[in-house]
Amino acid sequence: MPIKPLIGVSTYLEESVKWGVWEMPAALLPAGYPRIVQASGGSAVMLPPDEPQYAAQVVARLDGLVTAGGPDVDPVRYGAERGPRCGPPAPQRDAWELALIRAALASGTPLLGICRGMQLLNVALDGTLVQHLDGHLGSVGVFGQHPVLTVPGTRCAEILPGGSDVPAYHHQAVDRLGNGLVVSAHAADGTVEAVELPGPAWVLGVQWHPEMGQDLRVTQALVSAAADRASAGRAQAAPVPVG
Repeated sequence: MPIKPLIGVSTYLEESVKWGVWEMPAALLPAGYPRIVQASGGSAVMLPPDEPQYAAQVVARLDGLVTAGGPDVDPVRYGAERGPRCGPPAPQRDAWELALIRAALASGTPLLGICRGMQLLNVALDGTLVQHLDGHLGSVGVFGQHPVLTVPGTRCAEILPGGSDVPAYHHQAVDRLGNGLVVSAHAADGTVEAVELPGPAWVLGVQWHPEMGQDLRVTQALVSAAADRASAGRAQAAPVPVG
């Protein structure tokens, strides 16, 4: 039986969540995230916020990492003052996911940032964000759909030649690009829709939400890169025949 690559997915940590007769704090994740990882050939494991110093240990046990969508990134993380349209901070989640991203970058672990996850990737590499952007939110609680155009010669263009219609729900976006990142997709209004790091490591951020659609190509590419890395690691760890 083939071994499925293990893909960690960062999660929310909410103070009050209801299910059945219960209402209590919970670590949670929209089911679309594990489902799209599983449909793409991986095994998904949830990574609720933890102490940042343990991020490298956690990432070392993974074959790939997804940093999920969620609340606005605290502007203090990129040296800006909070604007009136910026949402409330999530300091524990910011610290944990930034540590996960940096550990993945340092170790060469395949990394996919989704919406907030892409924004955090940009911030981790000293980029900044637009704190409010009109026109990219659908109705409240309803994902919109719009086309994105991929940039020829990028990893994103290899995955989505020419572009695609994507599900989206966000009001923040990349402003100043992080160190080493290149833009690999954009919307018709010029909003950055994907960023990546050139080179052998698989690092991609998308502003849209693949987990809310039917197109598996982005997550299949992540899982494929994770499987290649896992296979290489197993080969290096294989015992040497004796005799």
